[in-house]
Amino acid sequence: MKKLTFLTLLVALGGTLSAQYSELGQEKNFISTGLPIILIAPDAISSGMGDVGAATTPDAYSAHWNNAKLAFIDGTAGAYTTYTPWLRKLKVGDMNLFYLAGYYRINDRSTAAASLTYFTLGDIDNTDIEGNKITTLHPNEFTIDASYALKLNDNLSLGATGRFLRSDLTNGQTISDGSSNTATQAANSLAADIGLYYQQAIDKTQEFALGAFISNLGAKLSYSNDDNDKEFLPTNLRLGGRYTNRIDEYNKISVMLDLNKLLVPTPPLRNDTAGWADYNNIGVIEGALRSFGDAPGGLQEELQEIQISAGAEYWYSETFAVRAGYFFEHANKGGRQYATVGVGIRYSYFTGDFSYLIPTTTISTNSLANTIRISIGLDMKPTK
Repeated sequence: MKKLTFLTLLVALGGTLSAQYSELGQEKNFISTGLPIILIAPDAISSGMGDVGAATTPDAYSAHWNNAKLAFIDGTAGAYTTYTPWLRKLKVGDMNLFYLAGYYRINDRSTAAASLTYFTLGDIDNTDIEGNKITTLHPNEFTIDASYALKLNDNLSLGATGRFLRSDLTNGQTISDGSSNTATQAANSLAADIGLYYQQAIDKTQEFALGAFISNLGAKLSYSNDDNDKEFLPTNLRLGGRYTNRIDEYNKISVMLDLNKLLVPTPPLRNDTAGWADYNNIGVIEGALRSFGDAPGGLQEELQEIQISAGAEYWYSETFAVRAGYFFEHANKGGRQYATVGVGIRYSYFTGDFSYLIPTTTISTNSLANTIRISIGLDMKPTK
């Protein structure tokens, strides 16, 4: 099952099957988790700005990036959906990511939201050693969320999310490694998110915002009855900021920066038998705390585990937006590095957003390379 979940990680996050050593000879030490799909940007807004989101302008997608932003959302109710095609560069036609989110403003201080993420890996033929078809598998993963955000004062808000997660990669098939057979099962878990968001006007035309968000803190995923074969959820810490300047009546620009770090223990090196025995027994909370100082390469490797997202957004008359951004991940931790661009349109109750991802390195193969993501939404309060 380790091979199966690692393959899913590669498909979802654009990992690489190439050499496990950097050009300098340092062993690459990727952090593998179950259900990595839930870290992928679910919308064409943030995904057009390098996957920033901790302190971006609040919208219906805020539950994914920082649930506390929901308390400051502009509108009384709304629903958004996003379609993301998968591996289109490889001409794979039946792998897709779907996201549906909605919010409702309860009163001036609080907002509730819910969302659904669904990832299908298409149809996969299961064959015997001679290549004869046994059955067709339909692997899929999904999450269901419920969020609540509360304004603590005019500038600060707190958010909380509860999440149910399910990963069904094998449809209950028995997996063989040549020497033994393993009965598999769908993996289920519960997780929680907590967020803080602060926004403050500098003057009549300028504003800054700060956000902190811990997501996917929950029980490990188990794809079999083997207690040593459990996967950590991709628990993640996101810190970010935004600066917005309304230049005049028609023009507004924002710049944003996020830092991300998985709160998952760093795996031992491959030949560290004792280290792996300890790794398999680490609990969720212990693993999150240890993640700040357990890398075999010391502080240098810990810093390599920080992902950087930077983005900018320009609005004309609150009707048309242009976006750009960049995402950086160190080569020894996956090597995803890409630029993004996007546009947005607002008219009355309706919204439409589009983003496009451009890989800037050959270190890893990005599953979203040269892919257009599309988001559409409906807000009960007109934006214009």
